[in-house]
Amino acid sequence: MTWSIIARDSATGQLGIAVATRFFAVGALVPHIAPGIGAIATQALVNPYYGIDGLTLLRDGNSPHDVIAALIAPDGGRESRQVHMMDAKGRIAAHSGKDCIDWFGHIAGDGFSIAGNMLAGPAVLDDTARAYAANAALPFAERLIRAMFAGEAAGGDKRGKQSAAMLIHGSEEWPLLDLRVDDHIDPLRELERLEAVSREHWVPFRDFMPTRDNPTGTSDRARIDAGIAAAKAGRE
Repeated sequence: MTWSIIARDSATGQLGIAVATRFFAVGALVPHIAPGIGAIATQALVNPYYGIDGLTLLRDGNSPHDVIAALIAPDGGRESRQVHMMDAKGRIAAHSGKDCIDWFGHIAGDGFSIAGNMLAGPAVLDDTARAYAANAALPFAERLIRAMFAGEAAGGDKRGKQSAAMLIHGSEEWPLLDLRVDDHIDPLRELERLEAVSREHWVPFRDFMPTRDNPTGTSDRARIDAGIAAAKAGRE
């Protein structure tokens, strides 16, 4: 009922997941990221603990292949599940149970992993991959959205559209971007709009947020306002 892309931006090291489906609130359960550790998308007959426990196993130093083996072994519903992941080293692994609904599958490339089920056909993943590879010059968030649009143009979820989401992490525990479109007639287009809005204030503001290295961040409102104004001037 879903397809998603997990990717690592080679320029920044950021990890991101973009996902779309004909189901409600896909961003609440599918994408899971731990900065410096890895990213997991759990879908089909979704098991959220694949994301929750999977990140714990990655933190403990397990490879993605071993993590998936550990996740599915005790799960009697594993043949109805789909999960794919990438660790911070770029290693990728995936599982698509035999009872997932056609079309379903997984592909991987340089710095990305794409998986889906209940899709119009394999072109959904292939075209998502081609668009991601072809748009390396775009900022990471825009590149992920462009890739998802290509998959949608190839048919996307064969049942239609309802929700979409994008989650991006840098080096901090809090997300650089966490956008969710829970119920919309054109969720990817709305996701694109929200990403554009994020660049107006949120993206420049996050440079002033507290970090592990700088627990205070910047609390001088004049400096924050000046930084947001300078970012706006740079876009014009």
